[in-house]
Amino acid sequence: MAKQTFTTGQVLTAAQMTSLQQTAMLGGEASAKTNSYTLVAADAGTRISMNNAGATSITVNTSLFSAGDLVTIQNIGAGVCTITAGTATVTTAGSLALNQYEGGTPYFTSASAAIWFGSNPGDITAVNSGTGLSGGGSSGSVTLSIDTATTVDKTTAQTLTNKTLTAPIISTISNTGTLTLPTSTDTLVGRATTDTLTNKTLTAPVITLGYTAKTNDYTVANGDQNYLFTMNNAAAKTFSIPTDATYNFAIGTEIHFAWITGAGQPSIAAVTPATTTILSTGATSTAPKLRVVNSAATAIKLAANSWLVVGDIA
Repeated sequence: MAKQTFTTGQVLTAAQMTSLQQTAMLGGEASAKTNSYTLVAADAGTRISMNNAGATSITVNTSLFSAGDLVTIQNIGAGVCTITAGTATVTTAGSLALNQYEGGTPYFTSASAAIWFGSNPGDITAVNSGTGLSGGGSSGSVTLSIDTATTVDKTTAQTLTNKTLTAPIISTISNTGTLTLPTSTDTLVGRATTDTLTNKTLTAPVITLGYTAKTNDYTVANGDQNYLFTMNNAAAKTFSIPTDATYNFAIGTEIHFAWITGAGQPSIAAVTPATTTILSTGATSTAPKLRVVNSAATAIKLAANSWLVVGDIA
């Protein structure tokens, strides 16, 4: 019921009494609005109901209401309805933005000032997304999500940089990329790579010699360490050891030779005798021969360009 002026002795009708009761109980018929609206003097004592899916506003101007007047305002639309101070002053401790199904009352303390008593929205005026989060907002229902570009989650495949994992459980390691160990003194040994172990104790190691059958002269090369080479030829053939300049075998390297069949008697000699020294108990110390068929010998590198041949030699 709009604001009414009564005279002394006036008799109210039943309809007027009902309207007064409804107004006192904040009930009665509302003035429905679907677009932004500016309050008018006739709105004093009435209920304004806004219904719009988009944002709207209700503007409060001066010189329309008297001290003690009030207007009930509610928002039933999905869009936010904002109470806007036009020429009047509207004071509040809360928010002047009404979300759906929120409402309140401007209580006028003078013709130019009102206090807004609205739904209690709490003291949170916005939810902002910080580092590693996305989403948020300042009205309505808001959602925060993890930004997987900067934040680690449980299911997304991500690359970690400069992170310390405390007691991680690693089930598998892909054979790609680089794995850095905690200190510079730690080294991984590969199953299929050639590695040098220093100051290591091997418990019950299984060492298998490589084997290659030859039928002609052969010069040992990189990768022949711990190999057994056999010779089978009707003519005499030679197993040759190169200079360190050709391939520098590690000191302590062993290479094995055997005479299996064939009339040719194999010998072991240096490619360049003036550079590479071969020591043996053979008749020719620098070029020993395998003694008989099924004889075997081993060449052991003692120092730079220096080898010792031991075994069944002549």
